[in-house]
Amino acid sequence: MGKNYSLGSVEVSLSPRERFEEYLQSRGMRNTEQRRVLVEHIFSHHEHFDADQLIAQLPAKGSDGYVSRPTVYRTLAEFVDAGLLRKFELNGRAVYEHDYGYPQHDHLYCKSCQKLIEFQSDELIELRNRVAEEQRFRVTGHRLIIYGTCQDCIASRRRPKRKVDQI
Repeated sequence: MGKNYSLGSVEVSLSPRERFEEYLQSRGMRNTEQRRVLVEHIFSHHEHFDADQLIAQLPAKGSDGYVSRPTVYRTLAEFVDAGLLRKFELNGRAVYEHDYGYPQHDHLYCKSCQKLIEFQSDELIELRNRVAEEQRFRVTGHRLIIYGTCQDCIASRRRPKRKVDQI
């Protein structure tokens, strides 16, 4: 049996909605309906996404819950600033993931199907801390993305080719 690399959870005192309201209030900003729609949508499920994927999931213009493209981009930046989301670069696009209430973790990225697999490794953290200590470096966090091919894509390539597939 292999090691368990699954993520645990982090106890938080405020919901993402409450945390964002606190952030807005501390900066004298209003909590608009569009911001509330985005907070509820993004934190109703855990997934990695880019701005275009998010916009495609939201109601269309003229519908209840519509959020304009500029507001989506501006609010995503606010979520990052508030510590709710993390932004990272993947194949030239900005990708977002939940940060608030989620433990430090890393990713495996399949270059064939673009699947992101999250994992957490105590051994990796120990190595990071040991290297930092040797270099007299104070760690504030890290981001590791390992590129390769997932098991499903490897298996699909191993299928024997039929003559009909080669036409």
